[in-house]
Amino acid sequence: MSKDPEIRLHKEWLGFLQPVGLVVSPPALSAAQAVVNRNVVELQQTLQTVASGTALPGDSENERFCITDFSAFAINVLGWETADLVDSPAELAIALPDYQETLIPTYAVPNPNGGWMMLIQVLNPGTELDNAGAEDSKSTAWHASPQSKFERLLKETKVYTGLLCNGTELRLVYAPQGESSGHLTFPVQAMCEVSGRLILGAMEMLLSAERLFNVPTDRRLPAILEKSRKYQNDVSIKLAEQVLEALWDLLRGFQTADATTNSRLLDDIAATNPQHIYGGLITILLRLVFLLYAEDRGLMSQDAVYTRYYSVSGLYDRLREDAGNYPDTMDQRYGAWAWLLSLFRLVYEGGGHADLYLPARHGQLFDPDEYPFLEGRPQSTKYQSGASIEPPRVSDGVIHRVLQGLLILDGERLSYTEFNACRFAVFTTRGRTAAQWFSLYPPCVD
Repeated sequence: MSKDPEIRLHKEWLGFLQPVGLVVSPPALSAAQAVVNRNVVELQQTLQTVASGTALPGDSENERFCITDFSAFAINVLGWETADLVDSPAELAIALPDYQETLIPTYAVPNPNGGWMMLIQVLNPGTELDNAGAEDSKSTAWHASPQSKFERLLKETKVYTGLLCNGTELRLVYAPQGESSGHLTFPVQAMCEVSGRLILGAMEMLLSAERLFNVPTDRRLPAILEKSRKYQNDVSIKLAEQVLEALWDLLRGFQTADATTNSRLLDDIAATNPQHIYGGLITILLRLVFLLYAEDRGLMSQDAVYTRYYSVSGLYDRLREDAGNYPDTMDQRYGAWAWLLSLFRLVYEGGGHADLYLPARHGQLFDPDEYPFLEGRPQSTKYQSGASIEPPRVSDGVIHRVLQGLLILDGERLSYTEFNACRFAVFTTRGRTAAQWFSLYPPCVD
């Protein structure tokens, strides 16, 4: 964990908001001296006045705080000037003849150094940002969500930063050309409540007039967004190297295990279908990433027995302790691979009881018959539930190094909370290596 208290605070509010894709990273915020204001009582009172309780269409009984006048919000809450909001500049209109539609922002924010800093799209109160057709009051050929249309507008105009507001939510969108987009959504109702003051402070830190117009250019929001991507790219490169090394460690581990069986484990496969070995090693990484994601998201059993004796994280903690106590014998110790095989089978066919119970997931990823050699079985044998196996003698040192490569980067624990394991599975099975995938969609430093 990082020792910088501001970085920890940035991780805290980002954890509350759960960004989609990469928007801002704690190290980039820290480098820009962006600090969350912890005393926002007066700001919150101002926001409550500007976003007074409003009943949304179709929900007349429940009043919620809602920004119905964006310019009043920008001026009174964010401290912008009237001149900072330019109504629908014609030069930023993007015609889409194929869809019989023209995209144009509600406002544009001028850059003090020339050009445009940000586009703003204000929608009808309560419009669902990610619902295709949510704002279609008139018939158009493009049945897309407000988010998708706004991303298209940002990329086409080459103004890559924008705010999307539907009254109840304020969404910061970053859509750089040639890269995946990211967005961060601030709920207005939460920011008007005592428990949401940290979120309000974060919103002010990113969008206030001070951050957009007054601090040095390299500390303004566009620079923070750009540097966040650069930082994440550096993380991706390092992590890709670690994943490749993990693959080599696995290969060396299975080659050593093959030698203990007089080459019965891999020789036939290597001679007839060497890609099968590569597929099996990639599958190991896929399974581990899937499980790390599920464990970090709380999707696996929370029972203490599972955490201590079955989980990937529990195995790593035990191996790390062993490596500290017996560093010279890790490659002569065994048991970790059998631990993982037990976990893989438990996930595949389910089992356990009470809080430890896991439903059977089946599926190709954990199917024991996809790569029988991982369990030490000949290719001709079929999986039998409950049948005993003799696992390959892959050392604890190999498994420790593999897990360390997936979990630790520059001395910090990686978080798989926002890691999309499904996209990882799809991407890898289409022929990319795990390292290539990590370079595009890395986990976050915890």
